[in-house]
Order: sequence, then C-alpha cells, then structure tokens
Amino acid sequence: MTEKILLKGNQALCEAAIKAGLNFYGGYPITPQNEVPEYLSSKLPKAGGIFIQAESELAAINMVFGASAAGARAMTSSSSPGISLKQEGISYIAAAELPCVIANMVRGGPGLGNIAGSQSDYFQATRGGGHGDYRLIVLAPSSVQEIYDLTMKAFDLADYWRNPIMILGDGYIGQMVEPVELKPYTQPENLPAKDWALTGCKGREPNVVKTLFLYPQDSLTKRNIELEKKYKKIREELSLYEEYETQDAEIIVIAYGISARVCKGAVKKARTEGIKAGLIRPITLWPFPKKVISQAAEKAERFLVVEMSMGQMVEDVKLAINCKKPVKHYGFGGGWIPDVEDIVEKIKELKK
Repeated sequence: MTEKILLKGNQALCEAAIKAGLNFYGGYPITPQNEVPEYLSSKLPKAGGIFIQAESELAAINMVFGASAAGARAMTSSSSPGISLKQEGISYIAAAELPCVIANMVRGGPGLGNIAGSQSDYFQATRGGGHGDYRLIVLAPSSVQEIYDLTMKAFDLADYWRNPIMILGDGYIGQMVEPVELKPYTQPENLPAKDWALTGCKGREPNVVKTLFLYPQDSLTKRNIELEKKYKKIREELSLYEEYETQDAEIIVIAYGISARVCKGAVKKARTEGIKAGLIRPITLWPFPKKVISQAAEKAERFLVVEMSMGQMVEDVKLAINCKKPVKHYGFGGGWIPDVEDIVEKIKELKK
C-alpha cells in the first residue's frame, strides 16, 4: 500500500522529482514557488542530488543547460517574471536538444504584477517563449496529485524526446494542500541511452553539444528542419486530456489547470438545471489536443473557454474547430479566480 500524505503543490513537485531521479536543481527564489527551492535544498542532497541556489534566474537556467549536457536529470522552477528571464537559456536548451524539466507556478502579470495565481503565461509556454523556432512540451496539472504524477512523467518525456518540458501550474495550485499518494517511480523501458552526453571521451569519439550554426543553408536551416520533424512527431504521438459529460453535450467548456476544477462543478450544476454541458480539459497544452476538440465540434453547438487570463487559449480552440462553431471566452488576468455560479450563468447565456 502506497503512502498518502498532505502536501502543498510545490512540495509534491519536489517529491516526485526526487523519486524520478532528479540529479541537479538550479533555481532562484520568487513567490509563489518559493517552497520548491526551500524543500529541495533540504531533501535533494540527502537523496544524492545537487542543489544550487544560483545568483539569478539567468545563472540557474544555464546551470541546468550544463547539468543536462552532462547527462543529469536536471530541473529548475520559477514564477512568471523569473521564467521570462530564463527564456534565452530555454531556447538554447531546446536548440541543443537537451532534456530538462522547467516548472512555472504562474503569478499575475504583466510586469511585476502580483503574487496571486494566474494562467496568463499560456502564450509564453506554448509558443516557445524565447527566440527562434522551437517548442516545449507543456503539461498542465489540475490537482496536487496530478502535479506529482505529471512531474514523474515530465522527466521521462524529456529524456524520450530530448526536449525541455514545462509544467505550467499556477500560484494557487502551487500553494494548495491536498492528500497525495506517493506512488513509486518506475522508469520506462523505452528511454534511449544518453550516448550524446558530455561524460568524458576516453576511448570514444568526443561528443559536441552546441547551438551555434554559422552557415544558414548547410547547417542552421538543416538543424531547424530536423527539429521541426521531431515536433511534428510529438504532435502526432502525444495528446493528453480529460473529457467530462461530453457524449451528448451541446455546450462544451474548455479549461485547464485549476480553472477546469471549477468548470467541472459548473457543468454538474448546469446538468441539474437541464442544460447539456460538458468539459474538455487539455493536459498537454502543447501539443494541444486538437483532435478531441475537433470531434466535439461535430455535435456541440457552442464552446466556452474559461481561463484565468484575458483569453489566450481561445486561439488554439478556434484553430482546433476551424472556426466552425462559436467560441466565447470568460476570464480575467491579475489573480482572478472563476466561480461556479458565474460560469453557469455564462453557460446559460450561450444556451439562449
């Protein structure tokens, strides 16, 4: 029987990372993810890993680059403005095809904003965020248990695809306390060997990890084409989502993370009032689960996107359904939290 304890979301992230074999963490404090470096500073060295509080976010992400290049399972974490500072390094890591995990417990923005939870970093996460043509695999947990489960999965996805993975939570879910089943970690058998890692080359040809390709036609263009082939394969093979009451739904609510938990309650209430509502919760924000949403558009009449931002995921929903059905947005940035009654009212408005 596995152990079940109360943990904050930030702490669950740490426990899962350690169990998944985290070797190196480099981070820098920022609210509301401060429990991550605090927890790991105590727990990770005892588990045989290396913890470093860097002098800045820029230093932290470049330390992750170096640790991953040496073959370590590496992770960093931050909240919105801190993730912005890491973007150059994240682009370098993606270009070098290095696996790592990056956790962003999103806070209100833009600018310095506030320390309340938000979902306003969707564009930054799903569009790459930094310079150049690259993608992150983005996972969006909706509970503390799912933070734990998806963090383990994130390390495996990173190694399998040789790509940085972003766990996109929000300040509320990072601070929320819930029971967590501390499931054991089992490494998948299909993970490739890290024969590209810089582990010393005595007895073999040296490995090279770089992102500088000076000649466009012969090298950089080819590199971009190779990366895009990988991203296409990821789009084809990876799609995680949850459906709730969608079989006969006339109105489909689309929400992720903590917003989806509120929306599930709203769908339940709408059903008791005779409204055929359903919920689709994307878990991979990139690749976005286009297929299931497109299929839902064959029967549903309207879509409602609920997001703790001014409306960023709306674009992906419209693209998924090819603008065949009306798509409305309900949400605000800056720390706003959706309410069941308000969402039900929005569903009723769409029904009219």
